[in-house]
Amino acid sequence: MKITIARALLPVIALSLAACGGDRTGNEAAEAGAKEETRAGSPGVVALTQQQIADAGIEVTRPTVGGVAGAIEISAAVEGDPQGAQVVSAAIGGRIVSLTRNLGQPVGRGDPLAIIESREAAALRAEIEAAQARSALAQSNLRREQRLFAERVSPEQDLVSARTAATEAGIALRLARQQLSATGGGGGALNRIAVRSPISGQVIARSATLGQTVAADAELFRVADLRKATIAMSLVPADAGRVRPGARVEVTAPGRRQEARVTFVSPVLDETTRLVPVIATVDNAGGTWRVGETVNASILVPASGDRTVAVPSAAVQMIGDRPHVFVRIGPGFQARPVTLGRTNGGVVTVAAGLAGDERIASTNSFILKAELGKSSASDED
Repeated sequence: MKITIARALLPVIALSLAACGGDRTGNEAAEAGAKEETRAGSPGVVALTQQQIADAGIEVTRPTVGGVAGAIEISAAVEGDPQGAQVVSAAIGGRIVSLTRNLGQPVGRGDPLAIIESREAAALRAEIEAAQARSALAQSNLRREQRLFAERVSPEQDLVSARTAATEAGIALRLARQQLSATGGGGGALNRIAVRSPISGQVIARSATLGQTVAADAELFRVADLRKATIAMSLVPADAGRVRPGARVEVTAPGRRQEARVTFVSPVLDETTRLVPVIATVDNAGGTWRVGETVNASILVPASGDRTVAVPSAAVQMIGDRPHVFVRIGPGFQARPVTLGRTNGGVVTVAAGLAGDERIASTNSFILKAELGKSSASDED
């Protein structure tokens, strides 16, 4: 960036105007130029035109005043949605004869993951067939007793007994069917049952092997719905008191940034760490976050309602041994020393040095610092 300060040209312009007649307008222009030259040449001032400011990408904003919203910076861990992960186990023991899903593959709710061959499955199907036969016989006896009772041949007691037997047979049939359904059913043969996924998601673990004999309740798969992830954090009680459900959380990792929302702030402290567990939920439909990884979390907390003045951290530059903020003035920017307070998530409070109504360079202020250094070196020469 080239910064032009017309320090040498102003006397020449004034002499030229005097030689041409030295009228009143020329004198006023020269005096105004001299004043501008004095301002631009003041210590800590970098002279820039509006076009140069735009070309340098320097944004000019006002400080934030009155209850600055802060942020709580903390390390966090990505966890799966507790309601979005399921262990898939064998309902009955047997031998695995087919595996239909592998690690990472998507599954829908009710999709078969494995087929188990089992004598118990054969017994359950046989029980269903026997219950069907008993139910059919009981229904037939009931219809016969209803006809005989209508013809006044059979007493009412026989009709009541037949109705009761038919009801019990129906209950036994439904129970047998439910027992088979609880095992998965649908194995394609009398002695086979299917192990089905209880939720839609993705296979994240598989301990089953083809031909393996497994016991009842043995874990075969783990299925997780990874479209949502949770950000697990632990806060000291003082910070946790400033966080409410619904608060915004900026989750960052190398090359990634996403916003989450606080869904849970524990009312009790963890017995081991003596910290307050806080949970945030983040959309993970794109697979941005992996369960188990460590990320940085910035919990945005509400404003306090005071008259605190704050500026972006990028607006502060160290000149010498003091922090400075570049304030916009007529010919460019003036470096103003400030006293800093607490830094919260890219925003730093200013304890002294700014009133809050100034216009400051909020981005690329390092360019102004570099130009100020050049100007100082040139003056010394």
